[in-house]
Amino acid sequence: MEGVYENARTVLERISRAAVESGRSPESIKLVAASKMNSAERVRQAYDAGVRAFGENRVQEMTEKLALGAYEGAELHFIGHLQKNKVKNVVGKAQVIESVDSLELMELIGRRAVAMGICQDVFVEINIGREENKSGIEKERTDEFLAQCGNISGIMVKGLMAIPPKSADIWKTERYFEEMSKLFIDMKAKKYDNVNMTFLSMGMSSDFEAAIRRGANIVRVGTAIFGERIYK
Repeated sequence: MEGVYENARTVLERISRAAVESGRSPESIKLVAASKMNSAERVRQAYDAGVRAFGENRVQEMTEKLALGAYEGAELHFIGHLQKNKVKNVVGKAQVIESVDSLELMELIGRRAVAMGICQDVFVEINIGREENKSGIEKERTDEFLAQCGNISGIMVKGLMAIPPKSADIWKTERYFEEMSKLFIDMKAKKYDNVNMTFLSMGMSSDFEAAIRRGANIVRVGTAIFGERIYK
Protein backbone atom coordinates (compact mmCIF):
# COMPACT_ATOMS: atom_id res chain seq x y z
CA MET A 1 0.00 0.00 0.00
CA GLU A 2 1.18 3.52 -0.72
CA GLY A 3 2.31 5.85 2.03
CA VAL A 4 0.08 8.00 4.21
CA TYR A 5 0.73 11.17 2.19
CA GLU A 6 -0.23 9.56 -1.13
CA ASN A 7 -3.25 7.79 0.38
CA ALA A 8 -4.54 11.02 1.92
CA ARG A 9 -4.18 12.86 -1.40
CA THR A 10 -6.12 10.08 -3.13
CA VAL A 11 -8.93 10.19 -0.55
CA LEU A 12 -9.19 13.98 -0.85
CA GLU A 13 -9.45 13.63 -4.63
CA ARG A 14 -12.17 10.98 -4.30
CA ILE A 15 -14.09 13.22 -1.91
CA SER A 16 -13.81 16.08 -4.37
CA ARG A 17 -15.18 13.95 -7.24
CA ALA A 18 -18.03 12.58 -5.11
CA ALA A 19 -18.99 16.08 -4.01
CA VAL A 20 -19.08 17.40 -7.58
CA GLU A 21 -21.08 14.38 -8.75
CA SER A 22 -23.65 15.08 -6.01
CA GLY A 23 -23.93 18.75 -6.99
CA ARG A 24 -21.91 20.19 -4.13
CA SER A 25 -18.57 21.94 -3.82
CA PRO A 26 -15.60 19.87 -2.57
CA GLU A 27 -15.05 22.50 0.15
CA SER A 28 -18.45 21.63 1.64
CA ILE A 29 -17.24 18.14 2.65
CA LYS A 30 -14.93 17.76 5.64
CA LEU A 31 -12.55 14.81 5.85
CA VAL A 32 -11.89 13.63 9.41
CA ALA A 33 -8.92 11.25 9.28
CA ALA A 34 -9.51 8.52 11.86
CA SER A 35 -6.00 8.16 13.23
CA LYS A 36 -6.48 5.47 15.88
CA MET A 37 -3.30 3.41 16.47
CA ASN A 38 -1.21 5.72 14.28
CA SER A 39 1.77 7.73 15.46
CA ALA A 40 2.01 11.50 15.65
CA GLU A 41 4.46 11.33 12.75
CA ARG A 42 1.90 9.58 10.53
CA VAL A 43 -0.74 12.12 11.55
CA ARG A 44 1.60 14.90 10.42
CA GLN A 45 2.11 13.12 7.09
CA ALA A 46 -1.65 13.24 6.52
CA TYR A 47 -1.65 16.91 7.55
CA ASP A 48 1.07 17.65 5.02
CA ALA A 49 -1.15 16.06 2.36
CA GLY A 50 -3.95 18.51 3.15
CA VAL A 51 -5.98 16.82 5.88
CA ARG A 52 -7.23 19.44 8.32
CA ALA A 53 -9.29 17.39 10.80
CA PHE A 54 -8.45 14.24 12.73
CA GLY A 55 -10.59 11.86 14.76
CA GLU A 56 -9.51 9.80 17.76
CA ASN A 57 -11.32 6.89 19.43
CA ARG A 58 -9.23 6.54 22.55
CA VAL A 59 -8.71 9.22 25.19
CA GLN A 60 -5.22 8.10 26.26
CA GLU A 61 -3.97 7.98 22.67
CA MET A 62 -5.48 11.39 21.95
CA THR A 63 -3.81 12.85 25.04
CA GLU A 64 -0.41 11.43 24.09
CA LYS A 65 -0.60 12.80 20.54
CA LEU A 66 -1.75 16.21 21.78
CA ALA A 67 1.38 16.41 23.90
CA LEU A 68 3.45 15.71 20.77
CA GLY A 69 1.71 18.43 18.74
CA ALA A 70 0.25 15.90 16.31
CA TYR A 71 -2.88 17.94 15.56
CA GLU A 72 -1.30 21.40 15.43
CA GLY A 73 -3.14 23.53 12.87
CA ALA A 74 -5.94 20.97 12.55
CA GLU A 75 -9.35 20.35 14.09
CA LEU A 76 -9.67 17.45 16.53
CA HIS A 77 -12.80 15.30 16.81
CA PHE A 78 -13.38 12.64 19.44
CA ILE A 79 -15.23 9.89 17.55
CA GLY A 80 -15.12 6.91 19.92
CA HIS A 81 -17.37 5.88 22.78
CA LEU A 82 -16.68 8.39 25.55
CA GLN A 83 -16.70 6.96 29.04
CA LYS A 84 -18.18 9.26 31.65
CA ASN A 85 -15.03 9.24 33.79
CA LYS A 86 -12.98 10.46 30.79
CA VAL A 87 -15.12 13.53 30.03
CA LYS A 88 -12.67 15.83 31.82
CA ASN A 89 -9.88 14.68 29.50
CA VAL A 90 -11.76 15.46 26.29
CA VAL A 91 -13.86 18.59 26.86
CA GLY A 92 -11.92 21.61 25.66
CA LYS A 93 -9.27 19.41 24.02
CA ALA A 94 -11.37 18.15 21.12
CA GLN A 95 -13.18 20.79 19.11
CA VAL A 96 -16.03 18.33 18.54
CA ILE A 97 -17.24 15.30 20.49
CA GLU A 98 -19.10 13.31 17.84
CA SER A 99 -20.33 10.38 19.87
CA VAL A 100 -22.73 11.64 22.55
CA ASP A 101 -25.38 8.99 23.11
CA SER A 102 -27.11 9.82 26.40
CA LEU A 103 -28.45 12.82 28.28
CA GLU A 104 -26.30 11.89 31.28
CA LEU A 105 -23.17 12.12 29.14
CA MET A 106 -24.38 15.37 27.58
CA GLU A 107 -24.94 16.85 31.05
CA LEU A 108 -21.46 15.82 32.23
CA ILE A 109 -19.92 17.42 29.14
CA GLY A 110 -21.95 20.56 29.74
CA ARG A 111 -20.93 20.83 33.39
CA ARG A 112 -17.26 20.41 32.55
CA ALA A 113 -17.51 23.00 29.78
CA VAL A 114 -19.22 25.52 32.07
CA ALA A 115 -16.50 24.99 34.69
CA MET A 116 -13.91 25.73 31.99
CA GLY A 117 -15.80 28.78 30.72
CA ILE A 118 -16.31 27.33 27.24
CA CYS A 119 -19.07 25.94 25.03
CA GLN A 120 -18.35 22.43 23.74
CA ASP A 121 -19.53 21.42 20.26
CA VAL A 122 -21.09 17.97 20.16
CA PHE A 123 -22.88 15.64 17.76
CA VAL A 124 -25.63 13.22 18.76
CA GLU A 125 -24.88 9.63 17.79
CA ILE A 126 -27.81 7.79 16.22
CA ASN A 127 -28.06 3.99 16.26
CA ILE A 128 -29.55 3.98 12.77
CA GLY A 129 -29.29 0.20 12.40
CA ARG A 130 -30.98 -0.42 15.76
CA GLU A 131 -28.13 -2.74 16.73
CA GLU A 132 -28.09 -3.97 20.31
CA ASN A 133 -24.28 -3.99 20.57
CA LYS A 134 -23.84 -0.44 19.27
CA SER A 135 -24.04 2.89 21.07
CA GLY A 136 -26.31 5.71 19.94
CA ILE A 137 -29.90 6.71 20.53
CA GLU A 138 -32.83 5.33 18.57
CA LYS A 139 -33.85 7.43 15.59
CA GLU A 140 -37.37 7.81 17.01
CA ARG A 141 -35.98 9.53 20.14
CA THR A 142 -34.03 12.21 18.30
CA ASP A 143 -36.69 14.94 18.49
CA GLU A 144 -37.24 14.46 22.24
CA PHE A 145 -33.49 14.17 22.88
CA LEU A 146 -32.66 17.43 21.09
CA ALA A 147 -35.44 19.22 22.92
CA GLN A 148 -33.99 18.08 26.25
CA CYS A 149 -30.54 19.34 25.21
CA GLY A 150 -32.01 22.83 25.36
CA ASN A 151 -31.88 22.59 29.15
CA ILE A 152 -28.14 21.84 29.27
CA SER A 153 -25.66 24.71 29.54
CA GLY A 154 -22.16 24.54 28.09
CA ILE A 155 -22.95 22.52 24.96
CA MET A 156 -23.95 23.23 21.38
CA VAL A 157 -25.32 20.35 19.31
CA LYS A 158 -23.88 20.91 15.84
CA GLY A 159 -24.94 17.72 14.09
CA LEU A 160 -25.71 14.02 13.94
CA MET A 161 -23.36 11.05 13.58
CA ALA A 162 -24.03 7.43 12.65
CA ILE A 163 -22.28 4.15 11.85
CA PRO A 164 -24.63 1.92 9.81
CA PRO A 165 -24.44 -1.87 10.13
CA LYS A 166 -21.62 -3.49 8.18
CA SER A 167 -22.77 -4.91 4.87
CA ALA A 168 -21.13 -6.11 1.69
CA ASP A 169 -24.13 -4.67 -0.17
CA ILE A 170 -23.53 -0.94 -0.70
CA TRP A 171 -27.20 -0.44 -1.52
CA LYS A 172 -28.19 -1.60 1.95
CA THR A 173 -25.69 0.83 3.43
CA GLU A 174 -26.99 3.63 1.21
CA ARG A 175 -30.51 3.05 2.52
CA TYR A 176 -29.24 3.73 6.04
CA PHE A 177 -27.44 6.83 4.79
CA GLU A 178 -30.66 7.99 3.16
CA GLU A 179 -32.55 7.40 6.42
CA MET A 180 -29.98 9.48 8.31
CA SER A 181 -30.12 12.24 5.71
CA LYS A 182 -33.89 12.54 6.03
CA LEU A 183 -33.60 12.62 9.82
CA PHE A 184 -30.93 15.33 9.61
CA ILE A 185 -33.10 17.47 7.30
CA ASP A 186 -36.12 17.03 9.58
CA MET A 187 -34.16 18.03 12.69
CA LYS A 188 -32.51 20.95 10.91
CA ALA A 189 -35.95 22.38 10.09
CA LYS A 190 -36.94 22.47 13.77
CA LYS A 191 -35.92 25.00 16.39
CA TYR A 192 -34.31 23.89 19.63
CA ASP A 193 -32.25 25.76 22.20
CA ASN A 194 -28.54 24.84 22.14
CA VAL A 195 -28.88 23.20 18.72
CA ASN A 196 -27.41 24.47 15.45
CA MET A 197 -27.88 21.49 13.15
CA THR A 198 -25.04 21.91 10.64
CA PHE A 199 -23.16 18.63 10.19
CA LEU A 200 -24.08 15.10 9.18
CA SER A 201 -21.16 12.78 9.94
CA MET A 202 -21.34 9.37 8.28
CA GLY A 203 -19.30 7.24 5.92
CA MET A 204 -15.95 5.51 6.41
CA SER A 205 -13.23 4.03 4.20
CA SER A 206 -15.45 1.48 2.46
CA ASP A 207 -18.44 3.73 1.80
CA PHE A 208 -17.62 7.44 2.18
CA GLU A 209 -18.47 8.24 -1.44
CA ALA A 210 -21.91 6.69 -1.00
CA ALA A 211 -22.35 8.72 2.19
CA ILE A 212 -21.51 11.92 0.32
CA ARG A 213 -24.04 11.01 -2.37
CA ARG A 214 -26.65 10.72 0.38
CA GLY A 215 -25.90 14.03 2.07
CA ALA A 216 -22.96 13.57 4.46
CA ASN A 217 -20.80 16.66 4.90
CA ILE A 218 -18.32 14.95 7.24
CA VAL A 219 -16.73 11.58 6.46
CA ARG A 220 -14.49 9.67 8.86
CA VAL A 221 -11.79 7.79 6.97
CA GLY A 222 -9.05 5.71 8.58
CA THR A 223 -7.94 2.58 6.72
CA ALA A 224 -7.93 4.20 3.27
CA ILE A 225 -5.41 6.74 4.60
CA PHE A 226 -3.37 4.90 7.22
CA GLY A 227 -3.73 1.30 6.08
CA GLU A 228 -5.10 -1.69 7.96
CA ARG A 229 -4.70 -1.50 11.72
CA ILE A 230 -2.77 -4.31 13.37
CA TYR A 231 -4.35 -5.21 16.69
CA LYS A 232 -2.09 -6.81 19.28
